[in-house]
Amino acid sequence: MRLGLLCPGQGDQTPAMFDSLAGQAAAAPVLDGAATLLEEPLGAIAPDRLVLNAVAQPALCAYQLAIWQVLRPHLPDPCILAGYSVGELAAHGCAGALAPEAVIALAARRAALMDAASARAGGLMAVRGLRQPELEPLLAARSCELAIINDLDRLVVGGPTEELAALEGDLITRGAKVTPLKITIASHTSVMASAVEPFRRDLSAACWTAHEAPVVAGIDASMIRSKARAVETLAAQIARPVDWSGCMTALREAGCTVLLELGPGNGLARMVRDRFPDLPVRSVSEFRSIAGVIDWVQAAD
Repeated sequence: MRLGLLCPGQGDQTPAMFDSLAGQAAAAPVLDGAATLLEEPLGAIAPDRLVLNAVAQPALCAYQLAIWQVLRPHLPDPCILAGYSVGELAAHGCAGALAPEAVIALAARRAALMDAASARAGGLMAVRGLRQPELEPLLAARSCELAIINDLDRLVVGGPTEELAALEGDLITRGAKVTPLKITIASHTSVMASAVEPFRRDLSAACWTAHEAPVVAGIDASMIRSKARAVETLAAQIARPVDWSGCMTALREAGCTVLLELGPGNGLARMVRDRFPDLPVRSVSEFRSIAGVIDWVQAAD
């Protein structure tokens, strides 16, 4: 078996995502550390606060690190990991290159820097049904930018709130399906440029150890095995588009025979299933219990 791990970004987080970790001793140190940083129990965070970057990013990383601590003793060592947006930071933690407390602190710092870079209210919007060459002129006319490439005609755009609202009408007129995302800033666009260098310094100052498995870089789908490259790609990712389509191809080319999304939600698993229907992939969110996740992975290959 060649197991790959997927760490999603913001969008599907809820206070209930922590329910499956109740009573799991392996998860407690990670969750307690995050609760101390956020100054409230993770399961008690109000839904309207959990959409805020300052809360969502460290809470998501804490959840993924905690669920991996629970699953890890029962599963094969992963051969590769990939993360979507802030999930890429969690992936480095799950790969053993950063301690959980360092990942959570860096996630909080990342969120603060991105919020500070947002002079205007902004957000992200998923667009399905148009390809990049068709989309680019519409983006330029509305001061918006490409933020994420999920597939040839599955893209995510970012920009100021009012410009995204106007762009939505333009896209619907051209037959595209549009879905506003639960993100309050224009992540992975040039709007975030001022956050890149400070975050690079924070990443450089963190204590890194050797990766137990490579992490796929979101910006170019390269294999990251060193601190230097991890620092560079994680920092650059804040203000550059994420090529998740390329990341999925890299996972397949790495010879993965089973993929597990650490959740919350199953958005990454669904995209992999659409691209590679023959590749077994599920999210922990699709199971009723931790035991169910373990049983599936062990039987999947």
